[in-house]
Amino acid sequence: MDGTVTEPMLDFPAIKAEMGIGNRPILEALAELEATARQAAEAVLLRYEEHAAKNSRLNQGARELLDWLRGRQIATALITRNSRLSVQTVLARHGLSFDVLVTREDGPFKPDPRPLLLACHKLSVLPHEAWMIGDGQYDVEAGAAAKIPTLWLSHGRRRPFDAIAWREAVDLPEALELLKHCDAHKSVGVMKK
Repeated sequence: MDGTVTEPMLDFPAIKAEMGIGNRPILEALAELEATARQAAEAVLLRYEEHAAKNSRLNQGARELLDWLRGRQIATALITRNSRLSVQTVLARHGLSFDVLVTREDGPFKPDPRPLLLACHKLSVLPHEAWMIGDGQYDVEAGAAAKIPTLWLSHGRRRPFDAIAWREAVDLPEALELLKHCDAHKSVGVMKK
């Protein structure tokens, strides 16, 4: 969601500092905390996520891409490491809808491939028939592990990780052009991060 559908707003260094988890990945660090510390750290994370969701802005081209998919009756899934509450806030704020939502409350989270495979199952789409579109390392790693063609949104950045995506696009308008090209060749399903 953050960085793909919406402009990134989460200040990860500030979140990690307030949670007291060092520079470790947030969700993985949470899983290792004892119950009381985990509850306090989750409250910090939820506060930051909800603030970002309430103030979120769509990435350029997000609405056009989603409208294009809807117009062709291509099912979509939003798969995120964010909370379901923050996802619902973003969707309500921007009047968006997806056919399937998979959040961190649904079980393993990216880079584990299972959230992507769960979305495919719920959409009745085979992994090779779907696309994963995301802007982060975990998106590319999860897509590769699920054997789903993955489009990495660079936002003009150099790829700061080793995982290699099936395709790259600078932004969502470029991703939409690639989708249109594939639609002309009858590509099937699409999944969104």
